[in-house]
Formats: sequence, C-alpha cells, structure tokens
Amino acid sequence: MKRVEDPRLLRGQGRYVDDIVLPRMLHAAFVRSPHPHAAVQRIDAVTARDITGAIAVFGPADLAIADLAPRVSGGGFTPTAWPALAREPRFCGEAVAVVVATSACAAADVVERIGVDYDVRPACTTLDEALRADAVLFRRTQRRGDVEGAFDHAHLVVRETFSHGRLTALPLEPRGVVADWDGEALTVWASTQTPSIMRRALATALELPQARVRVIAPDVGGGFGLKMHVFPEDLVVAALARRLGRPVKWIETRRENLAAAAQAREQRVEAEVAAAADGRLLGLKSRVVSDAGAYHIYPLTAMLEPLGTASILPGPYLTAAYAWEAIAVATHKPPLGAYRGVGMTMGAFVMERLVDLVATRLGLDPAEVRRRNLIPRESYPHVSPSGLRYDSGDFPKALEQALAAVDYDGLRHAQREARVQGRAVGIGIACYTEYTGMGSEVFRGRGMDDVSGVEAASVRVEPDGGVRCATSFPSQGQGHATTIAQVVADRLGVPLERVRVEPADTGVAPLGSGTFGSRGAVSIGGTVTVATERLRPKIQALAARLLEASASDVVLEDGRAHVRGFPQRAVTLAEIARAAYAPPAALGPELEPGLEATVYFDPPGPTFSGAVHIAMVELDIESGRVTIPRYVVVEDCGPLVNPTIVEGQIHGAVVQGIGEALLERVVHDAAGQLLTGTLMDYALPKAGDVPMFEIGHLETPAPAMPGGIKGMGEGGTIGAPAAVANAVADAVAPFGLAITALPIAAESLARLPRYSPRKV
Repeated sequence: MKRVEDPRLLRGQGRYVDDIVLPRMLHAAFVRSPHPHAAVQRIDAVTARDITGAIAVFGPADLAIADLAPRVSGGGFTPTAWPALAREPRFCGEAVAVVVATSACAAADVVERIGVDYDVRPACTTLDEALRADAVLFRRTQRRGDVEGAFDHAHLVVRETFSHGRLTALPLEPRGVVADWDGEALTVWASTQTPSIMRRALATALELPQARVRVIAPDVGGGFGLKMHVFPEDLVVAALARRLGRPVKWIETRRENLAAAAQAREQRVEAEVAAAADGRLLGLKSRVVSDAGAYHIYPLTAMLEPLGTASILPGPYLTAAYAWEAIAVATHKPPLGAYRGVGMTMGAFVMERLVDLVATRLGLDPAEVRRRNLIPRESYPHVSPSGLRYDSGDFPKALEQALAAVDYDGLRHAQREARVQGRAVGIGIACYTEYTGMGSEVFRGRGMDDVSGVEAASVRVEPDGGVRCATSFPSQGQGHATTIAQVVADRLGVPLERVRVEPADTGVAPLGSGTFGSRGAVSIGGTVTVATERLRPKIQALAARLLEASASDVVLEDGRAHVRGFPQRAVTLAEIARAAYAPPAALGPELEPGLEATVYFDPPGPTFSGAVHIAMVELDIESGRVTIPRYVVVEDCGPLVNPTIVEGQIHGAVVQGIGEALLERVVHDAAGQLLTGTLMDYALPKAGDVPMFEIGHLETPAPAMPGGIKGMGEGGTIGAPAAVANAVADAVAPFGLAITALPIAAESLARLPRYSPRKV
C-alpha cells in the first residue's frame, strides 16, 4: 500500500515550522562564540540598534530561564546543565546572546553588528586530554560470568582498539521553533520528535504550570534522534515570546546545524575477545570511552552512547562471559546526543570486526565462524552477557538466507578471479541485534528520570462516519499516517481514506514520550490497535440495536455493518455514529454516548529486532574510492504492517550507514575550531554512492508485544557500517592494512600497491 501522506508532501502542501506565520511575528537570531572555551566579558549592541527592524538584544542575564539539567539516578553520574545563553561558552558555536528583529534578514544583520569581548581560555578537545583531566560525566562497569577463566583457557585472544569519528544527523529540515504567548498560555510549534517531553521542559525552564504550555509538531522533515532533544534555543525563543508579548520564530541555518546542534558517535573502544580453536567465542572485555562534548543533553544525558555500545556489543552471539566499562568525558565540543542507532552502531562495528579478526587468525571463513556462534532459535529467550534479555530471533536462518541471496560461494570465487586481475574486491558480513520498543522499565533501569516510556492514542468515530486518530508520537517521515490508518481501517472496517491521523499536539492529543528508539510500530500496536478494539464491540452493539440483531452476528466492513450471512441487512458507520451521539434515552441504559477511546501503553520491552547484512565492495587503488556493487539485507522485525514502509526504512538507514562508514565526519582542529561547517566539507552519500538493495524478511514475533510487532527503524544504520568495514578490510587484507576506525577515509586507502597474484 502506498503512503497516504505522500501526495500532499510531493505537491508542496506540507506545513513545516518555517511555514508558520503569525500576526506581529518577530524573528530571532543567535550570537555564537567563535571560541571553544571563553568567558563573556562584555556584549556591545550599540551600533546594532541602528539597523532597520532591530527590536532588542538579550544576553545571559536578561532572560529568566531556569537551568534544564537532565538527571540519571544511580552512581557514576556527574550532572551538568546546558545554559540557555552561556556566560562561559564551552564549544565553538555556543549561543551567548540573542537578537530579535522584524525579519529573519534583519536579525542576521543585527548579529553581525554585535560586539562581544571574550576572555579566551584553554580548550580540551581530545579523549586523552579529558581523561587526564578526569573530566568524567558518566562511568559505569559490569561483569558477568568467569571472564578471567575464559581468557586463561582461550586458544586465541584478539585485542584491538577501535574508534569512531564525530558525525551529525543532518535532517533535511533543520531545527526550528515558533512561540506565541497570549498573556495566559504558551503555544509552541516545533520541529520535534518529543512534543510531550518538550512541553514538560518548557514548563520547567519558564516556571509555568504544564497546563499552560502547548506544543504542536507540524510536518517534520526528518529527525533521526536529533529532534528528540530539547535545546537552549527552544527555551530562549519561548522566553522571548513571553517577554515581548509577540510571536517569535527561529529557524536554524545549516551552519548552525553543523556547528551547534547535537552531534554523535565520537568514541574509542578497547576490546578483547577470547576464542577456542574452532572459533567459538568464550569471553569479551571492552572499555568504551565517549567524547560527550561540553554538557549532558536533555533528556538523554551523555550516558546513552557509551552505555548503549557496551551493553549491545556481544550482539547475537553465544558468549559466556563479559566485562565492560562505559565512560563519557567532557570536552569543548558540542554535546553528544541521539542519532539513529545510538550506541548500537559502534557496538556492532566492534563486535563484527572482532569476529572477522578471529576468523582470519584461525584460518576460518567469516561466515563459518558466525554459524558456530549465533544464538539458535530454540535458545530464546536468551540473556546476553551484558544482561539484556533477547526475546526472539532466528539468526542462523537469517544468515543462511542472506548467504543464499548473495550466492556467497560464487561471490568468493568471483573475488578470487578479481584479485588475479589486480582488482581490490572485498566481502563483508555483519549480524546485529537491536533493542526496540523500550518502555518505562528500560528507562528506569538505566536511571533515566526524564523519559516516561509511555505512549498513548485517542481514536474517535465522528458523526459522519469518519475516524480521527491523535497520538503522542509524531512522525518524522516514518509513515505513521499510513500505518495508523491501515490499522484503524482494518479493525473498524472503514475505507482507508475515511481515516485522518492528526498532527501531534499536546493540546488535543494524549501525552506520552515521542517517536525515537524504533518505538513507533510497537506504540501503534499497543495504543491505536487496542483503542480500535475497544470501540469495535460498541459499534457492533449499536449496529445490532439498529438492525434488531445479535451483536455477535454483526460484521464490520467497507464502512458498513451487516448481519452475518445477510449483507443486504446493513447500516452505514455514519448511521451508527449518529446513533452514538444521540440523546442517551435513544441508546438505552447499557450504552454510553459517544464513540471514542483513549489508550495509554507502556511497552513491556525491549523487544529485539535484527538482521544480517552482506556487502560486496570494490576499491579503486589510485583514488581510495569505495563502490558497492552488491548489498543484501535479511531482516527480522516480526510481522510487517506495511512491507513498503519497512523496506523504505531499510533503504534510508543503510544509506546513512554507508555515509557513516565511508564519508561523514565532523572535524574540529586541535584548538576546537570546526573545520566542516558547510556541506562542501561535510560529505553526504549521493545517489551514485548507493547500491541497489536486495532485501529479504523473516518474521519471528515478539512474544510480549501486541501483534508480535518489533521496531526496525534504526537497523540499517547499525548493520551497514559494520558490513562495509568488514568488506573494505577484506579488500585490503593482502596489503596488511588494518580497518579499525570509522569513517574509512578515501585518503587512507589511496595509492596502495597493486595486487600481485602471489599474494592472492
């Protein structure tokens, strides 16, 4: 089924934050520090006031905004608050002042005229500097099983250090917010994944009752985790609207997005694996250190990246013992936040490289080592050595399906022939599992107090027979309007076009957490599905009264209710709905008026999805450019609600994963200055970089989830970097070049000597 929201978006009829225009609206722009660490001595706005359209300039002491400090209960956590406007900026690009003008252009001109005197201070820009300074924001350790025994009795121990550079989510639509204060209440339109979390944060920072704050998420042009955070700019714009009594808009520029929004991934992992002579994995050790940037980010904190990597690192393998340490340290860079596959991408990269290194050193095929270690289907539920309870899966079957799809033996033969011809061809396999559909138990277990984990939906049948659905979890392109409409249409027997999915709006929709962490499909299953199932018996009871039949004999389909076996005895849903909103006396004492249900759902997860990726790459030895002629994915996300949307999610995520593996880098120099401030410098994958995907599906249902549904939105980004890295490592193996860092820069691969047949 095609996505129902696409025609409107393709015609240019989408309504994004920048499309919101209100009477008397003002525009904000931010003055940002050119230094990674400094103290603001003086802000001079005298000459800026001469610019036509200039309204006001505000510094750190001028707006009443309470600190927003995310919390984590338990030990090993050092709190910080990212200030709304910084007196002591701690990264290059942090906002130190805000200007307000009658147009966005005038606001930008005012910014250029603001003079700021700084006391420049030393900057800490590397993991090693931060560790030496003991700038630790988070530290946690765990040990399970006989780790030392596993290593003492191992036939082989592989030790390696892996690293990942910084990158950014870079949604097509940058961040943006419009705020309006009517004297009593605040209304905010925001490009956000988490309207309920933003509502609570705004109320806290501005010291308002939550009932007086409303957050609306219109169309959102991509999020990928970036837009689940609440940023200082969001708080400042809301405070400006309240202070000035006029609507205020701020739309992020691309340079601001690259310099001052949350970034992701920068991490180093020191890892060891113990293996038996036959390639069985006996034990693991890891020390994960993340460059968290200057502050904890609201609401997730800096713990998410290192903790996610450490906990998922054992992957879908039978490993008896594991010891890990997860650390986040502060540097003078933008804060590290969520990005598609947060933590899990690095965990999969490290584990899959370790498995390939074990295979190489034991002289075994990488596929065979995986066969000997993958968790068999009959072993589920399986508790990993990091303590995660994997609920379901069948990785041996997925591996065999992927190997067959790519013709693995034939591909290896073609590789040998290519090497004889002097071509650098490599094949990489990656198996990963990802936690999805997390609920409150997961967030409380991590000590995260600012994310509830609960979601909700309201479904209402209107008097004309149409159906409206409002949810707490907005869409950023995942196709919620389609999948929700499919569920409603299927359960209530109405045509798809009669179902309307409303934009997320805390003023009219039930409250929840938001859309992140591959929770959308699981949330739909637990809220929308249950709400429609609650409505269905009432619709049947009303129809039975109108048809003078038994409710058990009423069938709902095609917008009608008819008596089973007698399709001519029917009433329309509109007739049923009119009866539902009739005076109570007409309904009888057993039926309440109305046709509406609201359901709150706390997912009992996590539930675990997974996939096998196989990539074939070819390296141009002169330029270092990597091309990908073949790419196969076999994934398992439980029953598919809409296969087209699932495959679209895989396509997009794998493309992001390829960019992460080969191209994308946020680079700061040793002094903390950003060197990749435009899209001329920050390289994204283009259409020519992307292979044709071959996708297969498995369906092992999640035992505890409604409909057996699992999440899958992040999986491609988790598996692709590991598969591509293994393939590149395979291609350069005859040269003795190690692949231990992402991204794999073309310059590091260029001008290698040509293959010699003697080395094949």
